[in-house]
Amino acid sequence: MRLTTKGRYAVTAMLDLAMNASREPTSLADISRRQEISLSYLEQLFARLRRAQLVKSVRGPGGGYLLAMAPEAITVARVIDAVDESVDATRCQGLSDCQQGDVCLTHHLWCELSRQIHGFLDGITLADLIARQEVQRVAQRQRLRHTDGTIATSTP
Repeated sequence: MRLTTKGRYAVTAMLDLAMNASREPTSLADISRRQEISLSYLEQLFARLRRAQLVKSVRGPGGGYLLAMAPEAITVARVIDAVDESVDATRCQGLSDCQQGDVCLTHHLWCELSRQIHGFLDGITLADLIARQEVQRVAQRQRLRHTDGTIATSTP
């Protein structure tokens, strides 16, 4: 399976936004600090997420980003698709030219796996992730770490 940092970072940033933007916009700088993702990379990702109408931007002082819809309406697959990422288990990126321009013996197997993975991710929303205890613990640790500038110790 091929899921690059683009898709992983987009999902991470969207989950951070969903967890930290109550009614006020969240700046990309804040997401960058909490998630340790380059600000310039986040800017590129959020331009795509905005075009896909998953986020909306707020300009001016106190500006940043908000989710364009409820976390229950945003699936992980939709976020990955928005940044032009694919969840592809084939060697040929689904082009059917795996073996010198022809389909290989296992092409259809890997295509089906790719569809299954996409379907699995399409069944998980940001709200589902927010509800997970382990996600809540990590988010709390990140907030503490970046509130006072020190690394907080966490308990398992």
